[in-house]
Amino acid sequence: MAASDPRTLQALGLAVAPREDPLSYPGAWPPRSALLDGNRMLPLDTLVFEDRVPVLSVGSNACPAQLVHKMAEHGVKCRIPMVRAQVTGIGVGVSAHVSLLGYMSASPFHSPGTTRELFLTWLDEAQLAVVDASEGVDSPTGNFQRAALPSDDFGVELESGDVLDTAWIYVNRWGVLSDGGPGPRLHPGRQRPLIGELLGASAELRDLFGTTPDEFSARARGDRARCLRGRQVFAEQGWTTVSGLEPYVRPHPEA
Repeated sequence: MAASDPRTLQALGLAVAPREDPLSYPGAWPPRSALLDGNRMLPLDTLVFEDRVPVLSVGSNACPAQLVHKMAEHGVKCRIPMVRAQVTGIGVGVSAHVSLLGYMSASPFHSPGTTRELFLTWLDEAQLAVVDASEGVDSPTGNFQRAALPSDDFGVELESGDVLDTAWIYVNRWGVLSDGGPGPRLHPGRQRPLIGELLGASAELRDLFGTTPDEFSARARGDRARCLRGRQVFAEQGWTTVSGLEPYVRPHPEA
């Protein structure tokens, strides 16, 4: 449906892009499967698109406003099927880096037996290139790599009952933050409590980013050296662990 009322836009995930409002990350997700067509969410006739690449989203790539922002930045048409899926084997953790956009992004980790609902975006070649670029896939210093999740190890079931042979997901190159032990920390889905806890646990982070989430976001945004140092602090304090998805990383999908 087309929307102009602010409350409707918010409900559809079209009101605010985390790229513009970092502390809103991961942004609002749609209430149902739909075709994102610019500023509209339209019904879908099918949930499987053989000519597109299926990419799972654990963070802001499931926010329609974020996708609209990314595509507009590169002049690529934003017509993207977004499909709800029950995904087995994936947990959602906290990236072991500070985003240049001013937030702590979500990253997946291997969690056998865990089932949760995520959004699957079906991307064409141009759209996939845009999202890859936004995640730094082709850069050796980029924060994410793309991994293929085979059905032998992960379950991706659509509302139609279709089960995908393979889906793709973005895996953090630097790992994820730990939960205080060997396991990954769960992303709470909100920035303020997460950033507040991190700042409260590290004097060095407070020196870098201030004492409040607002200061953190403002200081991190666009400051590459500061964000790099933040990532180093995570590692030095022993807060970083592997995602367990590293063996599934491949250079490119077989579209």
